[in-house]
Amino acid sequence: MLGFTRYVARIGPAKAQFVGGLRRQRERRSGFNPHGQLVKALKADVAFRTGGSHLAGVTDLVKPRWRPLYEAVSAGAATYLQSLGDPDDVSLAQTRDALASVGPLAVKINPHFGLRFADGRREAVRLHFDEDPPSAEAVTATLHLMARHMDQILPEAEPVLVDLRRGAVHRIDAAARTADVERWLAGEAAAFSAMWTAVAA
Repeated sequence: MLGFTRYVARIGPAKAQFVGGLRRQRERRSGFNPHGQLVKALKADVAFRTGGSHLAGVTDLVKPRWRPLYEAVSAGAATYLQSLGDPDDVSLAQTRDALASVGPLAVKINPHFGLRFADGRREAVRLHFDEDPPSAEAVTATLHLMARHMDQILPEAEPVLVDLRRGAVHRIDAAARTADVERWLAGEAAAFSAMWTAVAA
């Protein structure tokens, strides 16, 4: 899902450049997720109701090369954690990945974690770590794909995208027409698939 949502956020020739880079990365089987420790710390603070102590200490636990990244993200993560309210009123909920068919493209839908609130609400949370805020297109694609498969991911939950560097929460635009979003995503997926095939040729 990350690759596809980053793709839809680009315009013009940048789309083809991005697909080419993604294909080469796949062929080299390269790629490393530097954010794993931060996600674990955030989840630990929710699970153990520790109010951010895990987030506060995680920067010292990672390799020196990743510390600037963690310093840039951890403050926003703490802001997001505080926005959840009383720690006693929120807990982690188990989520499952789903496989979406978007036009000719198979897209893996993988939230980072789920939340359960004391009032019965549930949220399936996807985190955005990039330096730039998520574009409107990326927000729409991410939240729509999660909502479409919420029965598999976390039944009766609301999809949420968290811009972690800024601690900002994005939710589905109630005014957006689902049919229009579906048509747009199908077109983007078709173009992505065509570019992927062209790079391989």
